[in-house]
Parts: sequence; C-alpha cells; structure tokens
Amino acid sequence: MAKTQYYTATSIDGFTADKSNSLDWLFEVDEGTENPFGEFFEGVGAFAMGARTYEWVLENDNLLDEPQNWHDMYGDVPCWVFTHRDLPPVEDANIFMISGDVRRVHEAMLVAAQGRNVWLAGGGDLVSQFVAHDLLDEIILGIAPAILGDGIPLLRRRVPVDDLILTGVREVGQFAYLTYAVGDVARIGRHLAAEAVTRIPSLR
Repeated sequence: MAKTQYYTATSIDGFTADKSNSLDWLFEVDEGTENPFGEFFEGVGAFAMGARTYEWVLENDNLLDEPQNWHDMYGDVPCWVFTHRDLPPVEDANIFMISGDVRRVHEAMLVAAQGRNVWLAGGGDLVSQFVAHDLLDEIILGIAPAILGDGIPLLRRRVPVDDLILTGVREVGQFAYLTYAVGDVARIGRHLAAEAVTRIPSLR
C-alpha cells in the first residue's frame, strides 16, 4: 500500500535548517558512498513542499537559470508547492502552486501517484498540517552529527509516543537513518505486537 512519507535530514537536536534557513552545516557531513535518497525517490509518485523549501531549492540548485537540474533530480514526478505568494516556476517542470486545505490536495496527490508513495519534502509547518489530519504514515530521518541549538524545527506539532513506532535503523556515512511508522500505522503495529506477546507461553 502506498504511504505518505516525511523524508528529511535533521540535526541531533531536531532542526532541519539553522536560524538563517541555511543548510551549510549539513553539507559538511560525510554522507558516505550510498544514495539513500535515490533509493527512496524511486518509490515516490508525487510530492509536496512549502514555499520556503521551494525557494531554497530554487536558489541552491540555480533552477531558474538551469531548470534541467530540477528534471535531473525529480524527473516528471508531479510536485505541489503550498504558498500564498507568487513564486517563479521552473521551466517545463510538473509543479502546481497551491494553497488551502491539505486534505483536498492529498487526495489529488494520491491519485497522481498511481499507487506509489507520496513524499512530504517539508518544511515542518506544512508537514504538521498533514499530521493534524492524520495523513502521515511514515517519517524517515537522516540524523546528522550536528547540534544547532536553534533553527527551523523538524515539526511544529506534538506527536504522542503511542503514535510512533521505530521500524528501521541504518547507518550511512556519518548519518543515522531512523524510520518511524506514524499514526494509525503505528497504533496497529503496537496492537499486533502486544497481541503476539500475549500468545507466547511463559518459559519456566
């Protein structure tokens, strides 16, 4: 079954960018020779990001002057950018500028994804809206060995412990990748695990 996933890099103390919205600290970290994002994106059929994330991508990858960089990264996978401002489009990119209820857009993304996963690229404000409506199934964090002390938080909404269950751990270069099931998926997993434990006879 297709999942709606939040895949992102974060500092140890839970920030996805510093207080200047810079990722310079992230690019100083040895990422090894594997390509976990490439593996992840192969399963993505649609994705979304907020205005600030989109603006960072535009500038960092020089997309207005070199739109081919977008196509090299994301191909023709449709992207929804949530914004209340006029933002410049990337030439010939499959991008939709949108605002409003994330539930309506999420339905459109699932249809466009055609059975593949939906990726929430960030930022934390946008992903928190999906969490509020129980639309997030999985969080994949690439945790970098950096402590920023301040910055852009991973999420701006509390997620109860019972709504998260660790499903994967992976070391890639200096990054620790943690995967968590979220919401209903996590609660079902906990229920099944507890049920299995009650069926194991006590060892004497």
